[in-house]
Amino acid sequence: MHACALPVQKKLRIFKVTDWTTRGPVTNRLPTTAGCGKERGSRLMSNPSYRFDTLKVRGGYDPSEHNQSVAVPIYQTAAFNLGSPERALRLFSNEEFGPIYTRVGNPTVEAAEKRLVELHPGATGAVGLSSGMAAISFTLFNVTDGSGRILTTPQLYGGTIDSFKKIYPRFGVEVDLVEDPEEPASFEKAVTPETKAIYVESISNPKAVVADLSELARIAHAHGIPLIVDNTFATPYLLNPFAFGADIVVYSATKLLNGHGNLIAGFVLENARFWWDSKQFPQFHEQLYTLRDGNGKERSFLDTFPSLPFTARIRLVYLNYIGAALGPFDAYLFLIGLETLSERVAKQVATTQKLVQYLESREDVAWVSYPGTSGYRHTERAKKYLPQGAGTVFSFGWKGSEAQTERFLTAVKLFSYHVNVGDARSLIVNSPKTTHGELTPAQQLHAQITPDTIRISVGLEDADDLIADLKQAFHTASLQPLQTAAS
Repeated sequence: MHACALPVQKKLRIFKVTDWTTRGPVTNRLPTTAGCGKERGSRLMSNPSYRFDTLKVRGGYDPSEHNQSVAVPIYQTAAFNLGSPERALRLFSNEEFGPIYTRVGNPTVEAAEKRLVELHPGATGAVGLSSGMAAISFTLFNVTDGSGRILTTPQLYGGTIDSFKKIYPRFGVEVDLVEDPEEPASFEKAVTPETKAIYVESISNPKAVVADLSELARIAHAHGIPLIVDNTFATPYLLNPFAFGADIVVYSATKLLNGHGNLIAGFVLENARFWWDSKQFPQFHEQLYTLRDGNGKERSFLDTFPSLPFTARIRLVYLNYIGAALGPFDAYLFLIGLETLSERVAKQVATTQKLVQYLESREDVAWVSYPGTSGYRHTERAKKYLPQGAGTVFSFGWKGSEAQTERFLTAVKLFSYHVNVGDARSLIVNSPKTTHGELTPAQQLHAQITPDTIRISVGLEDADDLIADLKQAFHTASLQPLQTAAS
């Protein structure tokens, strides 16, 4: 079943440029289509001068097309009436566009997709999914299509690294980890003829290492492959990877984008600058019966969706047939959280800096990993890409024993001990035993995750209260060693 119809668009020029940093935001694009509903030329969005804080509240939504509802309505339905056999033919041949089945297209989800597109100058399309891991998996499957290699770094979320071992090789895809993940030259050295993409996190989990996106984009494009960036920790408020050459951006919207720890969601965005018509990516110019026009002529994704072939293919292949759909209620919660993104992240960054300064002042803290700290290698890189702050997640190590670390984590009162990040509440966790517990000791060492690593995700509480909580936890943990059960 072809469950989603998207608009046919005029052929869009595919730019072949190897250094995107010389290009400004794309202003001469055709109208973008993020979702599967009607392509709406929102009156609000017809003004290109609106800034970030206006777009995060109003972008991608026209109340006049939703019974004048001020808030985006929740379209809690499985399917949508086709109207007539004639209209159904137009929908299924992509001659008309509108929602058909919520698994692959829903107006509430579409509003979330379009709003994210508006927040990323240069973006042309987006697809919402049920989790960040679905966003990563569908992206990598889409770019490889059953063969080739992904070049990446060990400085990623532990679940992502573990999936590289357990999932992708079974589907014909191999993953290569660079030797020195913080140096672009290491990526240049590791590219092979079978490499299909470079994949990095803009701010790494858990050490807050900032990727050199411009240089990685230059390397990727010189080899005819895309740069894929997981921008979860930065969000578009702190960084738009498209401005530095990224071709695909993925998010776990569970984290800072939503910011309240009450949903699971993911997104994939593209900007139509990459040359998907290359022979290295035949999946995008393969003629398919399912993309036939009203006269039965077979078409490719590039023919049918020239400004969003990547996300359209994710939607009509992987989302359509594997699932992992973002539900309308979760999309609604996401939109509510997104409305306060700037205010939340600005305060959380300021609080993060205060906590980092406090921890650096303690003699019993061995190290702190966050841009601007004494041992951080790439502070200037962080200033280039993240002038408003390097995010709200960082890690530190202290000189206590393993037993004292457990006592420390038990003693905190304001910090919640669990594995999410980007919550309105401050969170703390021992990464080697939890978020990166899937990695072997050797893999943890490669990712520079030492056994003493403690990760903090800063929330919206008062900075002084958080510091006081850390102080009392350090005091409790520094008392005499834990008593054994026998004693």
